[in-house]
Amino acid sequence: MSNSWKIYLLALVSFLIGTSEYVLSGILDRVAGALDVSLAAAGQLITIFSLVYGLFTPILMAMTARMDRKKLILYSVGLFVISNIFAFVLPGYGWFMGARILMAVGAGTVVVTALNIAAKIAPEGRQASSIATVVMGFTASLIISVPLGRVIANVYGWKTVFAAVAMLGIVAIVILALTLPEVKGDAPIPLRKQLSLLKKPKVALGLSVTFFWVGGYSIAYTYLSPFLLQVSGLPERYLSGTLLVFGIASLIGSKLGGYSTDRWGVYRTLLGGMAIHILMLVLLSLVTDSPAGVIAILLVWSFSAWSTGPTQQYHLTTIEPEATGVMLGLNQSMMQLSMAAGAGLGGAAIETVSLSFTPWLGAAGVAVAIVAALLICRLNGKQKSARYHAATASNDH
Repeated sequence: MSNSWKIYLLALVSFLIGTSEYVLSGILDRVAGALDVSLAAAGQLITIFSLVYGLFTPILMAMTARMDRKKLILYSVGLFVISNIFAFVLPGYGWFMGARILMAVGAGTVVVTALNIAAKIAPEGRQASSIATVVMGFTASLIISVPLGRVIANVYGWKTVFAAVAMLGIVAIVILALTLPEVKGDAPIPLRKQLSLLKKPKVALGLSVTFFWVGGYSIAYTYLSPFLLQVSGLPERYLSGTLLVFGIASLIGSKLGGYSTDRWGVYRTLLGGMAIHILMLVLLSLVTDSPAGVIAILLVWSFSAWSTGPTQQYHLTTIEPEATGVMLGLNQSMMQLSMAAGAGLGGAAIETVSLSFTPWLGAAGVAVAIVAALLICRLNGKQKSARYHAATASNDH
């Protein structure tokens, strides 16, 4: 029997993980009000999740490398479920912060293990598409869970989202336990060996593109709901629909980013997408009291921001072709760390300047990513020139 449906099951589990990470962005103002904290303090709930995810996932995966993948994903989803139950039942900001830490530990292990299982149980020649399916589940959570979370929060209260995720997680554990085959672990790759790649200039610059691109995006996106309501003047009744359209645009942008990379190359797609990203963030801070204008800007912002995703993933594999898996793993951690940094920096900007300053700060972050990409272009040019001169000298002799 084909394992295709099991791949989709793993994608649904990945969707639950993405929901737990992204949903707070759509209900941040509600969370801040209910917990009686500032927007910046509520934003730290996103920061701590991404920080723990980014730092601890590589360590945990190295420690559990030889463990059966089925057991590992069941234990990890179990921890994830428990943390969501804690988030639902425990009162106050401090307890919720603790639940988010546990949630991130479970989430990171679940996603990486799901990708690993998908590659191993996929039919021959379908490994890459199976991995893409699991990643799509994570991406779909941005499209569906953020606007849906807003609707649920309006009707039933914001904590209900975490109760729903926990219930679905329990169902997932039962189905995974009954259907997944045993899947052997791998020989561990020492963290020191993985991190040694960072000493190479092109690798460091390549990962810095991810850090500043995602970080700049996160500065603005983390506080998007309160920004739209308080700064852009978007009526509350439009917010859920706007967030849904924003998510759909991100999916289209991701698809066309891959197409553009194949047709026009990595650097044209990277630089073009990030340039539009910056322009849209600047315009977002200038256009107010025009719902149609704000929604149009959000569409182009989401489209351009997410067009960078597949391009940058492919870009990193070309920098170190012999270490593709390690590079993609480092990139995942870098994305989470940059989301943590972006959410934290955005919160500090709100506290010290104002909410309206976050798009400008985000644009500055993306601008740094463009500089890093241009430096890689320059290094590539120097290496090609050196190889050309070396070949010419060899031919002369």
